[in-house]
Amino acid sequence: MKTNSGKRVMSIFAHIVLILLSFMCLFFFAILLINATHSHAELQKGFSIIPGKHFLDNLRSVANDGSFPMFRGIINSVIVSGCSAALCTYFSSLTAYGIYAYDFKGKKVAFTFIMAILVMPTQVTAMGFLRLITKMGMYDSLLPLIIPSIASPAVFYFMYSYLQSSLPLSLVEAARIDGSGEFHTFNRIVLPIMKPAIAVQAIFTFVGSWNNYFVPALVIQSKNKMTVPILIATLRGADYMNFDMGKIYMMITVAIVPIIIVYLLLSKYIIAGVTLGGVKE
Repeated sequence: MKTNSGKRVMSIFAHIVLILLSFMCLFFFAILLINATHSHAELQKGFSIIPGKHFLDNLRSVANDGSFPMFRGIINSVIVSGCSAALCTYFSSLTAYGIYAYDFKGKKVAFTFIMAILVMPTQVTAMGFLRLITKMGMYDSLLPLIIPSIASPAVFYFMYSYLQSSLPLSLVEAARIDGSGEFHTFNRIVLPIMKPAIAVQAIFTFVGSWNNYFVPALVIQSKNKMTVPILIATLRGADYMNFDMGKIYMMITVAIVPIIIVYLLLSKYIIAGVTLGGVKE
């Protein structure tokens, strides 16, 4: 009886902690959504937990603001973040598979070199990167924000560690014996096993690219090519007389919708990954 009572108390305590943590995580999103439904005059009066009636008005204000192309910025961010996530996860997985599944003389050197790049901050190579893309004619375009994502040491290391724990080499050897080509083996056998890892890194890469401000600020000059972080940063210099808090809250609300959608689409693969794995040796 005491044991069951103790388990019940621990279960209740665990549920209380989880409820508190969930509340802390969702509280700020709830406040953001509520504020997006209020007008500027209502927001100036103070905090309110009751939703307002100006959601559609604020949305129309954002959509019709010709000086602030928010929806164009969201499209640019979706293109950059989506392409970056796809390229980063695929080529990092391919590189990790090549280092893991093949034995060659420079294997340790290649692995060490990739890990050395991992500790190099982006700011160190920024000026050289800017000069390079300028000479290549890619300045003020979205390509410099997408192409470098192919090489990601952090994602490579995560994929390599996942392969070590989930992909037995006997599975690869069996595929080779059956006459499967290397790319066919990777695309048909290895990638399905790596779905959970790919989903996790796709979310992180998408969010990281979505929130990236430093590189787009260096590369992008045209307003119709700006991404969401640059556009939101321009709000700091907004004219006080035209400063509409309701519209700003709506801008931020609209900006986080694609991130939530991506997470909802990929989260099922993360949960399924708890039981997913290859043949154990």
